[in-house]
Amino acid sequence: MGKGDKRTRRGKIFAGSYGKSRPKHKAASFTPPAEEKKPARKTKAKE
Repeated sequence: MGKGDKRTRRGKIFAGSYGKSRPKHKAASFTPPAEEKKPARKTKAKE
């Protein structure tokens, strides 16, 4: 588990490769866009 092990982060840095333990781009966490809340419609009671 060192520079020679390609499955570890240090090994991937040493070998110059990418993968699960060393992704190229930071994984973006999903954040849904903020939606505006519409006021509830008031209905008249039926008689």
